Amino acid sequence: MFENMDSANLKFVGKEADRPDLVEKLTGEATFVSDMILPGMLYAQLKKSPHARAKIKKIDTGKAAKMPGVRAILTGEELDIHIGLYIVDKYILAKGEVRHYGEAVAAVAADSPEEARAAADAIEVDYELLPPVLHHMDALKPDAPLVHPELGKYSYVKAAFSPQPGTNIANITKIRKGDIEKGFEESAYIVEREYSCPSVQHVPMETHVAIAQWGFGDKVNIWTSAQSPFTVRNLFCMAFGLSHNQVRVQIPYVGGGFGGKAGIGVEPLCAVLSKKAGGRPVKFQASREEEFSLLPCRCALNYRIKTGVSEEGKILAQKMEMFWDSGAYADYAVNVTRASGYSASGPYEIPNATVDAYTIYTNKPYGTAYRGFGHVEFHWAIERHMELVATAIGLDPLLFRLKNALRPGSKTLTGETILPSTGNVVKCIEEAARRIHYGELTKEEKEREARTGWKIGKGVGALQKAPAMPSFTATAVVLKMNENGTVIANLALTDYGQGTYTSLRQIIAERLGFPLEKVKIAFESDTDRDPYDWQTVASKGLFLSGNAAILAAEDLLEKAYAVAAEILRANPRDLAHDGDRIYLKHKPEEGVSFASIAIGYAFPNGNGIGGPLIGVGRYIAQGLSNLDKESGQGHPAVDWTYGAHGMVVEVNEESGEYHVLHVVSVYDVGKAINPDMVRGQAIGGMMQGLGTAICEGYIYDKDGHLLNPNFTDNKIPTAKDLPMKVECAVVETPQIDGPYGARGVAEHSMISVAAALGNAVQKATGAEITHMPIRFEDVWRALQDKEPIDNWITKSPIGSCRSAPEMRPGIIRNKG
Repeated sequence: MFENMDSANLKFVGKEADRPDLVEKLTGEATFVSDMILPGMLYAQLKKSPHARAKIKKIDTGKAAKMPGVRAILTGEELDIHIGLYIVDKYILAKGEVRHYGEAVAAVAADSPEEARAAADAIEVDYELLPPVLHHMDALKPDAPLVHPELGKYSYVKAAFSPQPGTNIANITKIRKGDIEKGFEESAYIVEREYSCPSVQHVPMETHVAIAQWGFGDKVNIWTSAQSPFTVRNLFCMAFGLSHNQVRVQIPYVGGGFGGKAGIGVEPLCAVLSKKAGGRPVKFQASREEEFSLLPCRCALNYRIKTGVSEEGKILAQKMEMFWDSGAYADYAVNVTRASGYSASGPYEIPNATVDAYTIYTNKPYGTAYRGFGHVEFHWAIERHMELVATAIGLDPLLFRLKNALRPGSKTLTGETILPSTGNVVKCIEEAARRIHYGELTKEEKEREARTGWKIGKGVGALQKAPAMPSFTATAVVLKMNENGTVIANLALTDYGQGTYTSLRQIIAERLGFPLEKVKIAFESDTDRDPYDWQTVASKGLFLSGNAAILAAEDLLEKAYAVAAEILRANPRDLAHDGDRIYLKHKPEEGVSFASIAIGYAFPNGNGIGGPLIGVGRYIAQGLSNLDKESGQGHPAVDWTYGAHGMVVEVNEESGEYHVLHVVSVYDVGKAINPDMVRGQAIGGMMQGLGTAICEGYIYDKDGHLLNPNFTDNKIPTAKDLPMKVECAVVETPQIDGPYGARGVAEHSMISVAAALGNAVQKATGAEITHMPIRFEDVWRALQDKEPIDNWITKSPIGSCRSAPEMRPGIIRNKG
């Protein structure tokens, strides 16, 4: 919509604008669920499993029930309620068996957090230890313990997912394109390798927190720090068998989410405790350690890639196998698997390809959505693999990427044709490379090498991502005009820090032709009062809600023009407006103010016409389809956002230490609605991506205990880790169906950061790293284990390249 408007004619779109929540957050006026205290409110605490897998033989709550302040205690035996997103496989409290370390087995509601904690500690649980399955590759073995023996009995979304009863496989996604055997036969080189990365935590500033009150007539009120009020309501109603008009979900300000607060979380727990406590509101807020072990994390991944390449460096065939660790429950992991399947090749054209992506249950905290929705993890593999393939065949990695990058006319893995308006990954790659002076060292860099003795290397990583969402994803925006002609926008898209409301405010002001200060976005979302939105995930918010906002503005203006036409005795087509009034084009002095018609116009004799001015905009994703379960062909992407990172690092070859000197991030955003917001997303996402690249990751012992559930042992980046120089740039290839040509960029800034780092380290030292995070000791080990490139080229079979982390690169020269 309006994708080809000349920027010179835009007043607000493409310009800077302050965030509408700026003052409230800086002054502390913004209310978060963490701040809320309701009359008569109780506080919940949990008894959690110290084991990764065990049978619950007995739970003794007798002592806890007699302790001061205790109002309700629940165990899993009292509840027979399953919850879940795409596979309904989880109890509110563990029942019969615990499936991961830190899982809740009992809950207490008391007058104070301290009394609830003391009572939870007093609960005694008798366990019978069972052998856990702790690595997702081990979970595929025929003799592996089944995490969910009842998998065949669970309900699930049949159109999209394929659980495999009798195994630990929660879902398989398959993609088939072209003739892969023929492609490999025609290849001059075949390269195969495996890459891996661990689970990590989202670490939102505000941990998971909710308040629930179960009232008379089974009327339930929920206040929660979540990413979608309507998803929480829908999943809650499905679990409890309630009508949607019995449940109200309110979301005030949210202190970060990054995917971890998508779907449903601690809300059912608070609700059942409230019901048992006689309807008193119950609040639960996770501790930081509970964020790590009780609540979801990013999925771990092992990715095997086998690539066939021509003498000229064109990819002819690629076999891809993804093994995703979903932990104890499927949650979003099955959809991560689906989305990773149709994007598995990265932004490259592969004429002959197969993808087999597996979601695998293990006895670990469960995986869910995480910023990038799996693309951070598998782009680590794809972009490191592109570097390896290019190096092995003697082609510069940048040229290899450009030679194989998607272009107009290219076909994606699922058969979608790339259009000129889809975006331009080639420009992104070239710009990132140009800004870091790829392929050469500047005078300053040469002097730095000579002075420090550290080697400087430069690497590039490309990326792509489409919103991962149902084919019928929809949203709505309602605009209400106030008595003075100002406007309030109501919507259920949740702004939890990403700045979408800022951009939507600009879009609304632009289409209405109103000053920015006359447009307000209501921050608190409420299922009783706001129009529907599916979820605030997938980088779809600006695209879908932006279009809905345009349509709402047009609807409001159409209704206002109709009233003004009657007042002015004119045809609506003869009218125009500014920020204050509607007037006759040929007689501008004759007009009527928006304020005078906002709630209804009164003629001098008292007769009234019109009524409150309300504009409604609805928008649904168009032209999408489910994927065929056998071939994977279909149309899953409403849009694609492309990008690239360039990185400059210096490495101490003796110790493995390295510093990131310079990062460049370039994205084709279609149209930057607010350049400041794009820059904020770019830098924030890059730093988050750098965290997963350099230091983050869950570590378990042999019994499945999480050893680093805190910031002491599970580091995240701080300001000290910020690269010395950071640059952000945009390419603008307007998206035909995007609002003013825009497409989303919220997740993309995190994707391929790790790969760019790995590529730069390799350029500097030759160190080959296939697992992230890349700690200093990992670089040192890789430097001790370097092999000449000639040793990688062999005529022996590559079937042996199947073992996990120890797997060596295997390369066959098919011809010559």
